[in-house]
Amino acid sequence: MSTHELAAQVGVGSVLILWFALICRARPALRQSHQRGLWLTVLAAAVAITLFQPRIVEWLTNAGMDIHTIALTRNLIGVLSAGLVLLFMVDSAGARRLRLSVTVGLTATMGALLILDLLQIGHPREVTASVQGPADLASAYWLILVAAHLVVVVCWSYSLRTEDRDLVWSLRLFAVGSVFAFVFWCGYLWHLYDGVPALLPYLSLVIGVHGFIRAASLLVPTATALMRSWTALRVTWRLWPLWRDLVVAVPHVALARPQRTRLQEVLRPRSPLALQAHRQTIETYDALLDLQQYVQPGAYEEARRHARRAGVRDDRLAAAALAGALGQARRAKLVGAPQSVPRPLPGVVHGSPATLLGIARMWPSMTDALPCHDRPAPAERLTPRE
Repeated sequence: MSTHELAAQVGVGSVLILWFALICRARPALRQSHQRGLWLTVLAAAVAITLFQPRIVEWLTNAGMDIHTIALTRNLIGVLSAGLVLLFMVDSAGARRLRLSVTVGLTATMGALLILDLLQIGHPREVTASVQGPADLASAYWLILVAAHLVVVVCWSYSLRTEDRDLVWSLRLFAVGSVFAFVFWCGYLWHLYDGVPALLPYLSLVIGVHGFIRAASLLVPTATALMRSWTALRVTWRLWPLWRDLVVAVPHVALARPQRTRLQEVLRPRSPLALQAHRQTIETYDALLDLQQYVQPGAYEEARRHARRAGVRDDRLAAAALAGALGQARRAKLVGAPQSVPRPLPGVVHGSPATLLGIARMWPSMTDALPCHDRPAPAERLTPRE
């Protein structure tokens, strides 16, 4: 694949992902003030980057627009995008005077670009506007255009002052994207004055990567939500066998009976996955506390020795010992063994999800590792709930 073909594919991909990100984030972003400004900023950037694509430019020129008008439009929208993100940061900081200064500066910058462009009317241009170049080759026009993109790098410094993790990464990605825009314009200026056509495909790649980074800055909250859902799904899936067995033995700790299979539990959850994972973690810990009344003396040490003989890794011995002692206690309760003084199991502190997941990992191999010595009393026998 040639550099030209790669640049074209990256450009199309960046436009598609930008508009996909805008559609995905439209509803939640427009409802939240701390995301609305960023969404509008990326919208402006998406329009500008769309107008960089040769196919779009060709389609617009066939529809009757001239390349100069297209170039001027994308330059103005690009500057607008930079100004909007500055307004977004100022609004977040609550600085009204600074907001007015940014608004005046943005208006003046866009007005200056228009005036410089109008001053060229009636005068022969040194070079006609190109598909991806600026509308004007005047030095002042270039300086304004480059400075407008470079100033957005302050997003990085502002990201160091906010505690919203999603906003931190959105602003940092936006700053990185602005650096790519700055590199593009400087590279294009070098091409125009030194006549290095070999630079053009690489500059197209730069503006395409710029589009991907802009889209990523908007999709940060979506990525965070997906990671949280994945974490909750993983906890629900891995904890389910242990949780099911324990709440069968201690049914009063569960808000709802376990479904028949683990697959049903994750495909048809009765509550949002994050809430379900949290609930199952709490219920598993509550059942574990209840079963400590049935832990037999020396069960933990015996289960640990059994796990070591079975070749369990050293870093999993503690979890295996807990699983073995807990499995024995569960069976003792199910057969109607009398309660005793609770024997706290070592290493179980406040229902740590990591500890419970470690026990769940060893549960299938250790639940029946220790024998249950108690015999059921006929009148006290319990019927497990399925």
